[in-house]
Amino acid sequence: MESCCQTPTEKPTTLNQCPVCHQKGKNIQLITLKAMLKPTSLETIQPELSYSFCSNSSCEVVYYSGLQTYDKDALKVSVFQKDDSMDVSVCYCFGWTRERLINAVQEKQLPTEHIREQVQANRCGCEVNNPQGACCLGNVSTFIRNLDKS
Repeated sequence: MESCCQTPTEKPTTLNQCPVCHQKGKNIQLITLKAMLKPTSLETIQPELSYSFCSNSSCEVVYYSGLQTYDKDALKVSVFQKDDSMDVSVCYCFGWTRERLINAVQEKQLPTEHIREQVQANRCGCEVNNPQGACCLGNVSTFIRNLDKS
């Protein structure tokens, strides 16, 4: 029998699939959810629950926990993965939109180096600026790589 102060040897498994599209999501911190939701939606979160981010571009859901979901309209910002407009941020901390990235690449600039320098200087705030609650460098690199293919 385990005491209440011992940590369990096995973590309970949780199904981490979006209830709408059934794609596997990524866990996010509560601080991200609190930073991203509009006030009316913020009033409905259940802080004791774990929330996940759905990156499926064809799904309206951005965050979910069990049956509770928050769609794009519940957020203060547009979500890169869910909005294909040119003025949506790819890097939320330093203002790199699709359009700005395209212009920088055409001018032979290195946006990823700029972002990396800022991250190394401890200037990013991805957990409160980026809806996915994580560093954007992967999204930026993929976007630029896809530009090179076209």
